[in-house]
Amino acid sequence: MSKLRLAIVRQKYRPDGGAERFISRALEALDSEQLDLNIITRSWQGTPNPAWHLHICNPAKWGRVSRERGFASAARACWEQQQFDIVQSHERIAGCDIFRAGDGVHRVWLEQRARIVSPLQRLSATLSPYHRYVLRAEEEMFHSPALKAVICNSEMVKQDILRCYQVKPDNIHVIHNAINGEHFQPAAEAARFAARETLNLPQHATVFIYVGSGFERKGLKAAIEAIAKSDRYLIVVGQDKQQQRYHQLAQQLGCAQRLRFVGVQQDVRPFYHAADGLLLPTLYDPFPNVVLEAMACGLPVITSTGCGGAEFIVAGQEGFVCDALDISALNEAVNAIPALSQNSAMGEAARRRIEPFGPQRLAQALTELYQQVLEQRR
Repeated sequence: MSKLRLAIVRQKYRPDGGAERFISRALEALDSEQLDLNIITRSWQGTPNPAWHLHICNPAKWGRVSRERGFASAARACWEQQQFDIVQSHERIAGCDIFRAGDGVHRVWLEQRARIVSPLQRLSATLSPYHRYVLRAEEEMFHSPALKAVICNSEMVKQDILRCYQVKPDNIHVIHNAINGEHFQPAAEAARFAARETLNLPQHATVFIYVGSGFERKGLKAAIEAIAKSDRYLIVVGQDKQQQRYHQLAQQLGCAQRLRFVGVQQDVRPFYHAADGLLLPTLYDPFPNVVLEAMACGLPVITSTGCGGAEFIVAGQEGFVCDALDISALNEAVNAIPALSQNSAMGEAARRRIEPFGPQRLAQALTELYQQVLEQRR
């Protein structure tokens, strides 16, 4: 039997990106003698598996729209020339067989962002050539006759697509991300002690962790405001061009001494091990891997109704779900989660909730979907 030639399209591969971690976990789980794995990308950071074939499509660019349009054209030309059996795009490019909506629905993100920006910024977004291009590309991709399946990593995104675009419900498949429960584990007492000592955190304090780059979308402002009204500490993992603004906010609210900005980390585990819970009041996030990672590390999660990961949380069991902008509710949730050293029941429930979602489950779901798509193509 000849190998299935699968192409995965992702414009820029960053090791710390959520979509990239999905791709790596999926490809490693799928990597077998039946698959010929290809990546179409503009640039790849890090060392890819030597069994994967890289197709670099890096046309010249003169701005954001030129970058998106140029890559879309080059990627499509590549897959048409190579005649892969299945093209799975993680970018909004019409003509792919499968689209993975890992970044969610751009139209919904703009709706959510409009809640926190000024009227002038809302107008600017409406007139922005970039946002207009992305919305048009999204619509063309969802309405393309070539599209046979959409992968969502949460029920929330499926509902967003059904609300915004006329896609057949049967063509939308909710396949949750995988988590390696052996790699991400609850901290042993010694590891927790050492992690806190490194970060100069009191051993008996209740500590939260926030993980994510792009602080506006991921809700760092709300997280800091919720922490400010408590005696809790917050570790901030990630980066943002406007980081100084968040330092200043913490100074104004009088909680700067309880925050630790640690930047992007290749290995987040020691930082999870220093924490008692994850605080991620994200405005819009399809299903961030950090929710699964934190839960695997035995941390309860506080997140928002705009986060796909909320469907893994029953209030008071694995954590709490609040509106991203409801600071008083977030503060109540922050105060309701105890230090793990005092009561680990929520953290244990969180760990149990994600245990079934290993790489093999993801691989099986993807393999079944690829078989369906191949049958449609015949």
